Amino acid sequence: MSSSANIYVDNGSYNKLLSYLMGLDQPQLEEFKICLQSSQLLLGNFQQIPWANLKAIDPTNLLCLLSEYFSERQIWEVTLSIFDNMNLTSQCTEVRAMMNEIAQTQGSQDPSQEEPEVPEEEKDHRRRYRERMKAKILTMWDNIPWPEDHIYLRNVTEKEHEGLKSLLYPNRTGAQPQTIVLEGLAGVGKTTLAMKVVLHWAEGFLFHQRFSYVFFISCHKVRDMKDTTLAGLLSWDWPDSQAPIEALMSRPESLLFVIDGFEEMDVPSTLDETPPCKDWYQQLPVNRILFYLLKKELVPLATLLITTKEYRTNDLKKLLLNPWFVQIVGFTEGDREEYFIRYFGDQNKAKKILHWVRKNESLFHFCSAPMVCWTVCSCLKRQMARNPHFQLSTQTTTSLYVYFFSSLLATAEVSLSDQSWPDQWRALCSLAAEGMWFWKFTFAKKDLKHRHLEAPVIGSLLRMNILRKVSDCEDCVTFTHQSFQVFLGAMFYVLRGVRGSIGGPPKHQEMRVLLNDALADTNFYWNQMALFFFGLLKRNLAEELEDTLRCKMSHRTTDELLEWADELESYDLVSSCFEFLHFFECLYETREENFVRQILSHLLEADLDIFGSLQLQVSSFCLKHCQRLSKLRLSVSSAIPQTELTFNLETLETRPHYKIRQWQDVCSVFSNGNLTELDFSNSKLNAFSMKKLCYELRNPRCKLQKLTCKSITPVRILKELVLVLYGNHRLTHLNLSSNNLGIPVSTMIFKTLRHSACNIQYLWLESCGLTPLACRHLFLELSKNSSVRFLSLGDNDLSGVEVKSLQGPSEMPESSLKELSLWFCQLGTPSCKYLSDALLKNKSLTHLNLRKNNLRDEGVKFLCKALSRPDCSLQNLDLSDCSFTAEGCQELANALQHNCNMKILDIGSNDIQDDGVKHLCEVLKHPKCALNTLGLEKCNLTPACCQYLSSVLRSSKSLFNLNLLGNDLEPRGVSTLWKALKKSTCKLQKLGLEKELYNIVKGELEELQERGSFLRVK
Repeated sequence: MSSSANIYVDNGSYNKLLSYLMGLDQPQLEEFKICLQSSQLLLGNFQQIPWANLKAIDPTNLLCLLSEYFSERQIWEVTLSIFDNMNLTSQCTEVRAMMNEIAQTQGSQDPSQEEPEVPEEEKDHRRRYRERMKAKILTMWDNIPWPEDHIYLRNVTEKEHEGLKSLLYPNRTGAQPQTIVLEGLAGVGKTTLAMKVVLHWAEGFLFHQRFSYVFFISCHKVRDMKDTTLAGLLSWDWPDSQAPIEALMSRPESLLFVIDGFEEMDVPSTLDETPPCKDWYQQLPVNRILFYLLKKELVPLATLLITTKEYRTNDLKKLLLNPWFVQIVGFTEGDREEYFIRYFGDQNKAKKILHWVRKNESLFHFCSAPMVCWTVCSCLKRQMARNPHFQLSTQTTTSLYVYFFSSLLATAEVSLSDQSWPDQWRALCSLAAEGMWFWKFTFAKKDLKHRHLEAPVIGSLLRMNILRKVSDCEDCVTFTHQSFQVFLGAMFYVLRGVRGSIGGPPKHQEMRVLLNDALADTNFYWNQMALFFFGLLKRNLAEELEDTLRCKMSHRTTDELLEWADELESYDLVSSCFEFLHFFECLYETREENFVRQILSHLLEADLDIFGSLQLQVSSFCLKHCQRLSKLRLSVSSAIPQTELTFNLETLETRPHYKIRQWQDVCSVFSNGNLTELDFSNSKLNAFSMKKLCYELRNPRCKLQKLTCKSITPVRILKELVLVLYGNHRLTHLNLSSNNLGIPVSTMIFKTLRHSACNIQYLWLESCGLTPLACRHLFLELSKNSSVRFLSLGDNDLSGVEVKSLQGPSEMPESSLKELSLWFCQLGTPSCKYLSDALLKNKSLTHLNLRKNNLRDEGVKFLCKALSRPDCSLQNLDLSDCSFTAEGCQELANALQHNCNMKILDIGSNDIQDDGVKHLCEVLKHPKCALNTLGLEKCNLTPACCQYLSSVLRSSKSLFNLNLLGNDLEPRGVSTLWKALKKSTCKLQKLGLEKELYNIVKGELEELQERGSFLRVK
């Protein structure tokens, strides 16, 4: 690609070129792109554009891409050459005329010249603006305070230039994006990167030909500005306050807007209701101007570079047009290691500390921000200097922050009386908490004055690098890193006092809302605030803060938390997306086992994904205290060792592996005497950990009744379940679906089913890849001495299995099987013959599900031989999506005339049409017909069938449920039905109708219900 990037194209020429490209239909546009690959049509000496950049591009971006490779004159020449090749005669004539006009206007010009001459006045405007922006960015940079002992790892290098360039010239399908979003955690360098883009442009290193002007807009700076115009906003950074607005408007494609800190913007609630704004001179609130820029309503051809913290990404996605998101990760693992080594100066000590930090996954994640690295290092260095016996293993994220603040404050020089300290700290913590509620991270002088924060305290906090001045906002301060604000905001809720931070509800109610939000949200900062809040409940940390801050902690906090936990029993926590793992992580942060035991006594169900060491650690700490837990979903993918002992090379000692102990603690919950349901689907376990689990499940104190083991890896470990099936009489439900069981595993489990010690009554084996041999083995075992009442074999290929083997040998007792589900089992007509024989033999079977099998009319006919017998015990039959027609309905109708046991029949998704309904209705009107539920969803029914159904509704004393969803009955059909539904003789209680048809009768239904009708329409 040409190093000279974007060239100057005057607005009239640009618009004309764009109009030609947009005038092409889709096939012509595709041909134009293909022609750009021809060196002959490119006139031989022009650079070819990669096809990957062309294939998915639209006309606007195509023109932008062309201007990256060719000068203005070259674009016109290439366009003319391709139009001529495409036989677009009229366009060729217009292009030649336009080229002559440009040549006359601009005079003779060297074809190799990349940029036309810019007027002297315009050059002067650009030069002075670049100087102003360079001075502004450098001043902002100089005003950013860094701690004296902070380690700065990176300098501006050629590699960094390439990285910055890739933001606006990414290697991706299509042209360069016009909207780029830099997202990431607080303090990882998003603003720094955005400032460098502006600085390198102002210095002429990067983008100097692509962008004529670059504007840097700080969201926190403009947040409280008075109403203005876009023209007024852009004039702020102009040297003489007179921006050449008309010149800017004439070349919008050469403008770059850098919008920094989107997370500090409030989204106007009425934004979608307002008309689009394209007027640079319209007076508006600043946040609306920015939103119109983001939505590409104002200056749609400009390029946007936006920075945001990751929790506002979803809000941005709703606003932006085709954005390109770039994740800014901050310090890599290598950077963090280098930082620790350079800070401590001792490589062995640094690596030992870093090893401990890595085990604290949330803290290590936090260390991607340079300021957090400094916080951790400076705190640990002070701790080690103060206490020679300092133990890393006893530290938590909260304790590090407590000791960091207390060590700074212990040496602070502030001319305040002891009586003033508590009020000042409460004020600072209240400010931090309020900022978290309203996503406010920059505080003006009036905010500090409102909280009565005194100047000596502010000065001291600035010197200690707890606060820092905001470089581009006079008299504004912010917390040096957002984690400081999060920590102090959490501290607010453990300090003594009843007043909340936002002036409304009292503090304990605010705390409840905070926890409910933080534990039902994946927002990193809310999660971290909750973690700090629980961590501050640790007694020794509370005492440390009391001694240093000279203000008391509330003794009511623990009681208020227990009252909050008491309410958890009344919520459906799983369906409300309660973050159980984060809750456990918060409890683990306290290390207060008595408190954890009390608070977890209210937990009745949990949903946990143990995918790493941290999750295993916190789950093991908490689950052993969940004495009332009755339901648990546990997905385990964290590696658990195969051996119980580990050898320590340093101490030459052999001791139990800590992960084995943790896994034992997790399994201990199974024998707490209350757990009745366990689902450990999607788990990856080895044989050793599976055995540990199974031994706990066969413990006499284990009350487990329902066990689900879907998608277990590796499948062979399921053989260990034999231990449980033999030894736990309370276990009645077993779900092994979605496991490719194979012969060895299935044989062991199936043999166990007939054993008298096994009490499995409900068995799911769906999607298990069962072979015909395995199925025959299963049916044989079930026919001998099995307690299984319900069996689901859905989504297994049973096409080669003689299902009549369910009957068992004639000398064996009758099977206890009552419900059989064979949905999507590749069954056909021959299978129905065997099923019919089985139904005649097996008098216990009451439910049969044959959904999604290609039975056809002939298969239904075979089934009906058994159904027509008065002694057939089947009560519930699902034949939906079985590929039969009205002929099959005729057979069903004939069978139902002789069968008084059938209660539920579902024949939806079959092409039975009106004739099929007519056949069924004839038998439904019979007084002895017991059918109470009929499913006719998606049966290609028309309004004509409603007459037959109405006759049934008026006379049937048994039909309570009728499903007609997915049928085009039209208003006249519903009207016919409604005449019958209004009759007092109609017993129907539930009717399935399409929404638009339901709306027709909604009013009349409400009247019926007011008169005592039980009818519901869904």
